[in-house]
Amino acid sequence: MILVSACLAGLDSKYNGKSNYNEYIERLVREGKAIMVCPEQMGGLPTPRDSCEIVCGVGGDVLEGKSKIIDSKGQNQTEKFLKGAEETLKVGRLYNIKKAILKSKSPSCGVGKIYDGTFSGKLTEGNGVTAELLVRNGFEVITEEEFSAK
Repeated sequence: MILVSACLAGLDSKYNGKSNYNEYIERLVREGKAIMVCPEQMGGLPTPRDSCEIVCGVGGDVLEGKSKIIDSKGQNQTEKFLKGAEETLKVGRLYNIKKAILKSKSPSCGVGKIYDGTFSGKLTEGNGVTAELLVRNGFEVITEEEFSAK
């Protein structure tokens, strides 16, 4: 069993109310091999919502209280992202899952690279909050880009 970002399976859960549909991810869900999660929705954010980025740090910094996540209007959304990360971890533990395929570049789900907090489209090295929490708890976490390359 694998955790997957719901937007990759075709659920319209992305910040703009759309999805990042990936037919292979959707097939895993349909075949009962994957469970969909959307940390942003699980943390209480609406869909659609203003885009969010981690300011002055990466997911680990947010988990350690050294950085925050703001939306494009300047509102602090850190608590909702932290709650969503914790809820996602709970789902993984409930189903004894240790692998996840998450949406690249996201402040929640990004692995390896995320947007840099300037809302300019620039990337920085690091993980999103949920991805980092999962990694710290022993999960193997990859992006859909890495999954598609296999």
